[in-house]
Amino acid sequence: MVVTEANLDYIGSITIDEALMEASNIYAGERVQVVDNNNGARLETYVIPGKRGSGCICMNGAAAHLVKVGDTVIIMAYAMMEPEEARSFKPAIVFPINNRLGN
Repeated sequence: MVVTEANLDYIGSITIDEALMEASNIYAGERVQVVDNNNGARLETYVIPGKRGSGCICMNGAAAHLVKVGDTVIIMAYAMMEPEEARSFKPAIVFPINNRLGN
């Protein structure tokens, strides 16, 4: 996904389009890891929902110093589960086009 906004004045977090959150099974308040493919920065933060269908990926607070508008990022969420559940678990992997889901 491509970062569309950076807001230094917000306390922290990453804002993600609600449709992208749903497609990737990421929940409001969930802890995520963000990896910046442009500069190698890696950080952890929590998610807040952005306007549905907007394509919004906004780095807030201190993270906005590490990840800039236009950078390509990978956003990862992890889960803890028992071995039996892990054997059959299928992760949600989303490759949006211009940060929007295709038809």
